[in-house]
Amino acid sequence: MTRPTTTSITQPHLCNPLATIDQLSTSGSRLDGISKEEEDTARYRGAIMTQRAGILLRLPQDVIAKAIIISVRFYVGPEGGSLRDHPIDLISVASLYLAAKISSHPQSPRNVLNVWAYCRTSVPYPSSSPDGEEDYDPEVYYLTENIYLSQRKTLINTETEILQRLGFQVHVALPYTVAINYLQALDIFHIKNDETEQEGEEEMGQGQKVAKRTFEHLTAALYSPQLLYLTHQPTALATAGIYLAAREIGVKLPECEWWRVFDVEREELGFLVLAMGSMRGFAEREKLKEKELLEMQER
Repeated sequence: MTRPTTTSITQPHLCNPLATIDQLSTSGSRLDGISKEEEDTARYRGAIMTQRAGILLRLPQDVIAKAIIISVRFYVGPEGGSLRDHPIDLISVASLYLAAKISSHPQSPRNVLNVWAYCRTSVPYPSSSPDGEEDYDPEVYYLTENIYLSQRKTLINTETEILQRLGFQVHVALPYTVAINYLQALDIFHIKNDETEQEGEEEMGQGQKVAKRTFEHLTAALYSPQLLYLTHQPTALATAGIYLAAREIGVKLPECEWWRVFDVEREELGFLVLAMGSMRGFAEREKLKEKELLEMQER
């Protein structure tokens, strides 16, 4: 177990249960002979599918993020589920259905299954816009009544399996709101625009750019093979996202060790900054692997 922090004691609703070293060292999938690389790829593809399905269902980002985290928790540790027995598609769609159910944006099983069927027939890494230009034959992803009833039963059974595996612990604290509070505390939003900004460019202050980039890093961290949301609290994730975003945008932060005010140590901050910064390379490698796989299937 990790040491208790000030935040975990005074504000438990802002904290998550973290994975232990034993849970991170192995998993049910690896005990079944599935390599860590295959496990990382499956989790990444599941997260991408969940993100797109959530957007098509018009779900808020916090609901989508909770669904991704719940699905990742399911596979953690030797007592966790195995990809061999529980395919990532089933766990991802059931996690999305569960996360929406316990939020203020519940979705019917029919809506979730229809959208998921559409996502499975579309390109592997489509744009996130629901109004994209993709054109698919509706017959490919249409669910007949018999297929729907069968998949609905599987969806409910999988949801039950997730709840039992997690011990009904589905609380997920996210770093988005925390990041906004920290940005305000650092007075980031009062930084003036860059004087070199081109005329006619959409007006966005440097502080807003930092906030936008921070949110991008926090969302990208959901796909991390290092399971950042299962190993670090939202306060640390928010701090690292701000630090990295400010460095990339070119905004100066206080020269003192300001992150200690938010209960984050230098070593933890450094690890998270490196992990978040490496996500672009990881995503590009996964896209390349998917492209190569599709080319092999077409031969």
